[in-house]
Amino acid sequence: MIEKNKHIILKTKEVSIGYASKKERTVVASHINIELHQGELVGLVGVNGVGKSTLLRTLTHVQKALSGDIFINGKNIQQYAALDLAKVLSLVLTEKLISKNLSVFEIVALGRQPYTNWVGNLSDHDIAIINSALSKTNISDLKQKKCFELSDGQLQKVMIARALAQDTDLIILDEPTTHLDIYHKVSTLKLLQKLVKDTHKTILFSSHEIDLAIQLCDRLIVMTPDSVVSDMPCNLITKGVFDSLFPKDLIAFDDKTGTFRVKK
Repeated sequence: MIEKNKHIILKTKEVSIGYASKKERTVVASHINIELHQGELVGLVGVNGVGKSTLLRTLTHVQKALSGDIFINGKNIQQYAALDLAKVLSLVLTEKLISKNLSVFEIVALGRQPYTNWVGNLSDHDIAIINSALSKTNISDLKQKKCFELSDGQLQKVMIARALAQDTDLIILDEPTTHLDIYHKVSTLKLLQKLVKDTHKTILFSSHEIDLAIQLCDRLIVMTPDSVVSDMPCNLITKGVFDSLFPKDLIAFDDKTGTFRVKK
């Protein structure tokens, strides 16, 4: 398969991630060189504790890289003011909402904060973008409901709609399918896939659902204790990347089906 040349939304150059204090420096992963292109759905996968959340926090400037450079739309992330960064990058976390007494419309409207004036007044343009985000995530009928009335799956769609309303080139989600059953896991990831196709935004999400990510993503970032590699799923399968992802005593990767199976 030949990849078309696409605009690079995010690029890292020799990035190392981890934690530093005055006394010590803990490196979680190093030599990270990845590119995310416009209009791609990208999954970040790896075993528990390998550092996926640390990588996402670093890519979103929540914490600093130990070394190396991160570029968004060709500009070093260090050069972005907070407000300007919020206009190119939106983040969906697994943390609980501060107040579930807010309506769906009010939560999604928070995505417009980088663009509204200091009192937060919404213009007709803002309202049109909010309603478009509600429509694209199929929750227009929920707009007046309070968030405490929603299921986990519906609430996740609300958070995705808020990121859409923020109207950024890049949307990053940390474990968007956590606490969802298998049907709603698939539904959420299929929604992300459709949003990429319809909006041409770049969406990066971390997940434990490796089989689903292989099936649905344009590109995967695979983290192991030794390396971070990025490529199209078919290429990663050919290279045998998934064969060494887990210990071989319980499960094995079937490169013909692109899934993991339990050993008998």
